[in-house]
Amino acid sequence: MSCSSPLVDAFNRRISYLRLSVTDRCDLRCTYCMPEKMQFLPRKEVLSLEELHKLSLAMIARGITKIRLTGGEPLVRRDVIELIRALGRKLGDGLEELTLTTNGTQLAQYADDIAAAGVKRINVSLDTMDPVLFERLSRRDRLGQVLQGIAAAREAGLKVKLNTVALKGLNEAEIPFLVEWAHANGHELTLIEVMPLGEIEGERVDHYLPLTAVRDGLEARWTLTDSDHRSGGPARYADVAETGGRVGFITPLTNNFCASCNRIRVTATGELYACLGGAEKVDLRAALRSDAPDANLAAALDEAMRIKPERHHFRIERGLEPAQPRHMSLTGG
Repeated sequence: MSCSSPLVDAFNRRISYLRLSVTDRCDLRCTYCMPEKMQFLPRKEVLSLEELHKLSLAMIARGITKIRLTGGEPLVRRDVIELIRALGRKLGDGLEELTLTTNGTQLAQYADDIAAAGVKRINVSLDTMDPVLFERLSRRDRLGQVLQGIAAAREAGLKVKLNTVALKGLNEAEIPFLVEWAHANGHELTLIEVMPLGEIEGERVDHYLPLTAVRDGLEARWTLTDSDHRSGGPARYADVAETGGRVGFITPLTNNFCASCNRIRVTATGELYACLGGAEKVDLRAALRSDAPDANLAAALDEAMRIKPERHHFRIERGLEPAQPRHMSLTGG
């Protein structure tokens, strides 16, 4: 394969979407994501901003048209705005969209810079509007900061999509209110089933809430019509007649969405995971730091296409080990 041939996997899926983690660090400790005493990576193992940029350019040359920066929390990475600006310069020159997923705590500070770099929309994680539950879920009292960040993003002209993990017995009853609030403020909201990744304190199955049940509850209240809207990721959408907004559903457990997968994920240490739920990976950091980085990077990307599996095999049951031992904060959202 040449350094500029498109990324196509063994199942003839064109890979055009890179989720790039810039750090495994986070300023929250969400209970379904990581333990309170999380061990973060030594800094020398994490790709430099220059390496992240070089990697992104190589991916764009191979047909990646959308890059989402993730973490951990991407905005806690020092000087990450410089990377956002550098990638923003590729918009219209191979890159069609640059976006990021954030917990919102740092948005009030960075929203204007993000928008100025060419980012048009962002995803903000928001599981509750209840300050007590927010502190219980995230182990931090930061809801006010997050809401200020969302307002700042909107003021800066960024389109905000809210991501909400559906958690049985925790935010279950609040979901209709979250949808109403989001739509009243001009935001989309996407619901996500809890994913069995990484060891946490307690059992995820205790809070696993199938989105089929959530949708049934929403349809008892409102009129939902399936939408053909697609955002480039795995969400499937429905229009809500009464609120005038759109709600998304990401269902890794109740409805496998792998047939149309167009994504790869790269961790902050440069490991490319061909599938969020799989162990198949290639080491891009070794290629980047080798004597022949361009050739070795091209070969590593070819290998990633060869090993990308047809589908993930997520299951969630009591006593069952996580689908993968790595935490979502390492792989990137």
